[in-house]
Amino acid sequence: MSNIFLIVQREFNERVRKKSFIVTTLLMPVLMLGLMAAPALIMQFSRGDRKRIAVVDESGLVASRLQSGDELVFEPTDLAADEARRELTDRFGVLCIGSDILTNPNNVRLYANSSSSLTVESTITGQIEQILEAEKLKGYNIGNLSQILDDVKTTVVMQTYRNDKSQEENSQAQSSVVATVLGYVLGFVLYMFLLIYGSMVMQSVIEEKNSRVLEVMVSSVRPFDLMLGKILGVAMVAVVQIVVWAVLICGVGSVLIPSLMPSDVMAGAQAMQAGLPDAAAAGGMDPTMLSAVAAMTDMGYVVKIFVCLLLFVFGGYLLYSAMFAAVGSAVDSVQDASQLQLPVTLPVILALFAMFAVIKDPNSQLAFWFSMIPLTSPVVMMARIPYDIPMWEIVLSLALLYVSFVGMVWLAAKIYRVGIFMYGKKPTFRELAKWLRYKY
Repeated sequence: MSNIFLIVQREFNERVRKKSFIVTTLLMPVLMLGLMAAPALIMQFSRGDRKRIAVVDESGLVASRLQSGDELVFEPTDLAADEARRELTDRFGVLCIGSDILTNPNNVRLYANSSSSLTVESTITGQIEQILEAEKLKGYNIGNLSQILDDVKTTVVMQTYRNDKSQEENSQAQSSVVATVLGYVLGFVLYMFLLIYGSMVMQSVIEEKNSRVLEVMVSSVRPFDLMLGKILGVAMVAVVQIVVWAVLICGVGSVLIPSLMPSDVMAGAQAMQAGLPDAAAAGGMDPTMLSAVAAMTDMGYVVKIFVCLLLFVFGGYLLYSAMFAAVGSAVDSVQDASQLQLPVTLPVILALFAMFAVIKDPNSQLAFWFSMIPLTSPVVMMARIPYDIPMWEIVLSLALLYVSFVGMVWLAAKIYRVGIFMYGKKPTFRELAKWLRYKY
């Protein structure tokens, strides 16, 4: 046990002292905080310069009814189209509307004096479409048409509650939009962690094998202890990174986001957290945006996500790193490892593809079983956790994951203790199967 501890200490110290580790550990929270603050920053700085657009309306139906806003200002002109294009170059552009616009709605042209955008074009065409539709409806001789159209215009905002949690009190469910985005992010994080840190173990084994360091080390340490110590050492590096990220993101985020958000948005988010969606909706703000802000500022929810992330990263890494260590011991170079590495990476890739289907229906049978299979559960389960799935599923998935790690270490150790002494030959899968049957 003391030998394992010494190896863990060596692997840990060797990696945490690298500049790359320090830079990555400090840089990632900055990026995460940037993503968390993105909605606030977008809200603050999304407004661009006001664009003045000259309108040449040959039909006489549209120009006077175009509504200027914060970004677009419509300025009707009596100039002809060609003349306006030559003289009004100080405008963003010239909008020309043909005389037959009612019968030929495609007779609309925008002559922009700089690069246009999809938002600008969509805003212009949207307004023209509404004007033409209203003009055509006048032919039906309906009185108070504009008022009728305003009265029938309806926007539905649905509030979702968890009836399975409480039938006596309204238990607000997590926003599906927030859960979907967070599910994708967490799934990709697990995917990258498993491949990056697993490959790190494999490369370390290959380097030490080529330098004959392993031969010296196994003279005083059992191969099993050596492999387990190496796996746990790199695992502690991953744990340290996640803990540092959690502390920095939770600490700085709790101060940064409220200071960037407008006071009315924060008030609505706090109402969401308190289970008062009606009070949150009273401000007329987008409920999806409020749910996102409420989730980012709910430290209990954020801590839960990070704890689950830590447990699944640790367990998933332990499982895959054992297999990567076995692959590294069986080859002499990273290039030779590609053939043997494929069966190890395929389950991770499968989990990534399964994640896309699972997010569409997080409670399906497919989602459940992929969350229980240890080789796919870290990625798939982390994608499901934002949907507030039952705790017993998370506990069962973790139990199966860590039990599988013990079995995988036992199998990988058999390959490891033979492979570290093999040089100059690429083992086949049949030979690896023979190594598993060797007795010592």
